[in-house]
Amino acid sequence: MSFRLDDLSALPERYRQQAQRQMQEQKIDRAARILAREAEQRRAEAENTPRRKHGNRPTARTMPNGKEHVFDSRKEAGRYDELILLLRAGIIRELRLQPQFTLKESYITAEGDRSAAVRYMADFSYEERDGDGQWRTVVEDVKGPSTKKDKTYRMKVKMLRDIHRITVREV
Repeated sequence: MSFRLDDLSALPERYRQQAQRQMQEQKIDRAARILAREAEQRRAEAENTPRRKHGNRPTARTMPNGKEHVFDSRKEAGRYDELILLLRAGIIRELRLQPQFTLKESYITAEGDRSAAVRYMADFSYEERDGDGQWRTVVEDVKGPSTKKDKTYRMKVKMLRDIHRITVREV
């Protein structure tokens, strides 16, 4: 059985205090549920937005062919601008963006398990003249202080040097 009172003052003192206590508890519970729901929504939104491993800000540049390319950082986009000037001056040639090098081919084990290929993707590669006037390939990676210490990056650079005899120039 339920009834409605327009005014709590019509209740006896003991029941009025009990009703006020219950209403206060309901307000606290309702507020806690609302806060929990809002926190869950923020958490879900944060999971849907891609997180960047390092605090770089992506930057876009228009390529010579008119298409737009998004670089991982402002520093990398600035280095691209420098390389374009060197390319136009004829100091370098064969500029490539994000070249990939296979460090280990994929294979299937005797048990039938597939092992994925290991690849290294640099920021830039190009050819420049060495002291003898010969063109040699240069691979560049634009790195900040925190990303230079990344263990996976260090391992892949060593593998690239050992397997392909290519040294990565960090800018």
